[in-house]
Amino acid sequence: MKKINIKLKLNFAAGAILGLLLIASCENYLDKAPEATITEKDAYGNFRSFQGFIEELYNCIPDPNKCGAWNQYLFADEVLNNNLYAFDQGNYWSQGSYMYGTSVNTDNNSRTKRLWPLAWYAIRKANLALAKLPLLADATQEEKDLIRGQALFFRGFMYFELMKWWGGLPYIDTVLSPTQDLSFPRLTYKETALKAAADFRAAANLLPMNWDDIDAGQQTLGNNDARINKLHALGYLGKNYLYAASPMMNESSGGPAAFDTELCKLAAAAFAEAIKLNDQTGRYQLQSWATWTDNFWVWSPSNRTMSGGTEVIMNCHVFDAGRVRWSTVGQTCPVQFGGNTSTVEVPTWNYIKNYAMANGLPISDPLSGYDENDPWANREPRFYSDIAVDGDKMVASAASGPDQFIQTYTGGSHRGTANGTVTGFYYKRYSPIGCNQWDNKWSAFQAYVPFLRLADIYLMYAEAVLQGYGSPSSSDPGLPALTAEGALNIIRNRAQLPNITVAYTASKEIFMEEIIRERAVELAYEGARFQDLRRWNLNTLPKYKIKTALDFDRDPDTGKPVNIKERTVLVRVAEKKHNWLPFQVSFTKQYEGFPQNPGW
Repeated sequence: MKKINIKLKLNFAAGAILGLLLIASCENYLDKAPEATITEKDAYGNFRSFQGFIEELYNCIPDPNKCGAWNQYLFADEVLNNNLYAFDQGNYWSQGSYMYGTSVNTDNNSRTKRLWPLAWYAIRKANLALAKLPLLADATQEEKDLIRGQALFFRGFMYFELMKWWGGLPYIDTVLSPTQDLSFPRLTYKETALKAAADFRAAANLLPMNWDDIDAGQQTLGNNDARINKLHALGYLGKNYLYAASPMMNESSGGPAAFDTELCKLAAAAFAEAIKLNDQTGRYQLQSWATWTDNFWVWSPSNRTMSGGTEVIMNCHVFDAGRVRWSTVGQTCPVQFGGNTSTVEVPTWNYIKNYAMANGLPISDPLSGYDENDPWANREPRFYSDIAVDGDKMVASAASGPDQFIQTYTGGSHRGTANGTVTGFYYKRYSPIGCNQWDNKWSAFQAYVPFLRLADIYLMYAEAVLQGYGSPSSSDPGLPALTAEGALNIIRNRAQLPNITVAYTASKEIFMEEIIRERAVELAYEGARFQDLRRWNLNTLPKYKIKTALDFDRDPDTGKPVNIKERTVLVRVAEKKHNWLPFQVSFTKQYEGFPQNPGW
């Protein structure tokens, strides 16, 4: 289990250090006693103080679910909101108030954090740290490497987070002065990604696998899980390469709308190195199926244990451990707080169809045994863990009366636009039984959307190897024993499914379809789907734009669904221009070298 650290501190004078960002222009602001002056040597001269300066970078990691009051950009064809999100209607301008904001907020309200200002603030802070490293005299080489490695990682990470939404950007890698020319041209996605890759690679070379195993980490022994390490850097090095290699990014950089095989090979090499090192050290481990939900939620009576278990490599930063009851849970439980269900995000039937049968075959396979008249019988284990279907128990206490078991059939009390789900389903990846006003266990509960976990590393390795080397039986030269097919099977097997059958390894194209489906299931509701569909150039295809519901009656004798009919609820507006978010207009008018994204 991971401990929650609302502030990652080494008992440093954080407030005084933050003032150094502006000290050059404020030296004469007030008359002050000589002993009140904080010099650069005080701030950057020893490891404890410098690490305190670095640790504010961790506070710049926004919770992807809570940033912007339940982030509407996490989902593509996964969920439907009863009020219909502006993104579904093609209105990407609506991201202004959610992603941009007006300033870097320093409070502990996770809903006030905005990606754009936090990322640029962190990039400047990382550059400042790198520029001040020569002042770090009272430190071992190990400590100096830790400072440099963290600064490099955060610069690359923040650029990756910006790039995946807006595309190529100017790559600022020095401390800027207000008096210099700030007209930096936009780079292509590939150009920006290669610069981020250099930062990730350098960070990986400098950082340890586990801070608990090094001298510098002994001061915070047992509380180092959230600190950036070698696996963070290698994981994002591979992910950064894979995104840059993907068809949408490759096309936007001047290449064909297909995978860049050389970048895929670089991605595969990074993932292979990460997997090999992790196998050698045991730093992270896939959760067993029995503990799979630890990735997403845990019971935490003291609110000091964070979800993530042994598998999550990078989680969000916890600004307020009590906030989870109002966000992750509140948006996915049909009876939370008596149910303001008009704002609940509910899974779509078209997405639920990605979940395989218990025998591991997709429901579209004639041999799968799927019965369209009994659509949630004999499905794979992740289906029952993730999806709440009609008749499922959602409240332990009988005091909840008719709300104890959900009623999502047509006319049921938890079905409809005003009082329940539009689609006939709820998802419960972040909502175990107990988080409701009758069981009242939400105050002892923590749930977070992971940024990166080990399962994703295996799936991205499978994709990178397949697209880089051309076959499901291919492997990276640095990890010859693990094929693309083998990596996929590791994740399938953990979910109690057999190895993928020969029929689905017959060609690169067929196997890629299984990777797409497997990522949809394993990474459901984790913010991966919208990014995946875009980078694969699939976001505009009709099959991925249609959001459907399942209408049905409940058989009074068997309790099973009857009179079943799939119905289109919404067709998302997604055109070529929706590959990227638009920049705020004021940004594009500052100078000619910063053009708006195409179509906006």
